[in-house]
Amino acid sequence: MRILLVDDHPIVRAGCRRLLEQAFGAEIAEAGSCREACGLCNSLMPDVVVLDLSLPGAGGLQALDLIRAQNHAQRVLVFSMHPNPVFAARAIQSGARGYVVKSAPPEELLAAIREIVAGGIYISRELAKEVALLALRGEEDPLGGLSSRELEIVSLLGRGNDLAAIAAALGLSYKTIANNITQIKAKLSVRHSGELVRMAVERGLTGANPDTKTPSR
Repeated sequence: MRILLVDDHPIVRAGCRRLLEQAFGAEIAEAGSCREACGLCNSLMPDVVVLDLSLPGAGGLQALDLIRAQNHAQRVLVFSMHPNPVFAARAIQSGARGYVVKSAPPEELLAAIREIVAGGIYISRELAKEVALLALRGEEDPLGGLSSRELEIVSLLGRGNDLAAIAAALGLSYKTIANNITQIKAKLSVRHSGELVRMAVERGLTGANPDTKTPSR
């Protein structure tokens, strides 16, 4: 089995590598960015890509789109700290074959990989029911119209980050974040950033274990 680990934290990749090598005897490749991941997908042709959502520059969901644009059949398992059905549903809609939260026990990550290699879909037990309910609600959720990057920005804003901190966390410019927030307000028909914060809190985007690594202030 060939597995590509995509995470910008070397320590996380090292821990996953040990786990997967012991469990599967797999050939493991590592990438810390979207660009590296796309290149390795082309050269390695992995059986599974284990993908973090928060990568510098292009986020994990954008990386997912690019990886699947190269190879529509590529199996991707999102491995994220976001314990939120909005992110999980968005990942599945974008073509991921699974979504596992990093707080899950190691056995669940292994089970997800086995299921995906066998042709199935796997969603963390704690999220599966919520994802199903979210799908039933469909477009009733106003956040459904936001892009993956916009969801990340609303999540960070809801956790009390200012624009400079969000820009640093996502590897983008202050101006880019400001423009994105203006667009988000227009999409959601809100006037003030405080309303975005309220929506983020109400929809559970401000979990205690954020996937995006926010600089300390």
